[in-house]
Amino acid sequence: QVQLAESGGGLVQPGGSLRLSCAGSGSRFIGYATNWYRQSPGREREFVGQIDWSGKNTHYADSMEGRFTITRDNAKNTVYLQMNSLSPEDTAVYYCAAGYWGLTEIDYWGQGTQVTVSS
Repeated sequence: QVQLAESGGGLVQPGGSLRLSCAGSGSRFIGYATNWYRQSPGREREFVGQIDWSGKNTHYADSMEGRFTITRDNAKNTVYLQMNSLSPEDTAVYYCAAGYWGLTEIDYWGQGTQVTVSS
C-alpha cells in the first residue's frame, strides 16, 4: 500500500512561482514513477508531467515544458513540482499519483492541493 500527500499549494500572483511536494509513504513508493496531474473546475484532469523512480528521467506535457520541473528525493520519499511563470490558467487542484514510467496506468492518487493564481 502506498499513500501520497501533496502540500505546498496556495495563492500566488501571476508571474510567480510555487513548489509543490508529494510525500509518499510505504517502501514501494520509491519503485514507482510519480506523475503530476491537475484539474480545474469544469475541465477534465490534465497530465502535467512524470518522473521515473530514479529521478533521472522526466516527461512533461507540451504546455508545461520549460515552466514546470519535477524532481525527487528518494531519501525523503518526496517528489517536487516546481512551477514558474504562473498564470491564472494554471489555477487548479494539483494531484500526484504513483504509476509506471511511460504509461498512463495509475495505482495510487493523492488527495490534491489547491493552487490559485490571481492578483
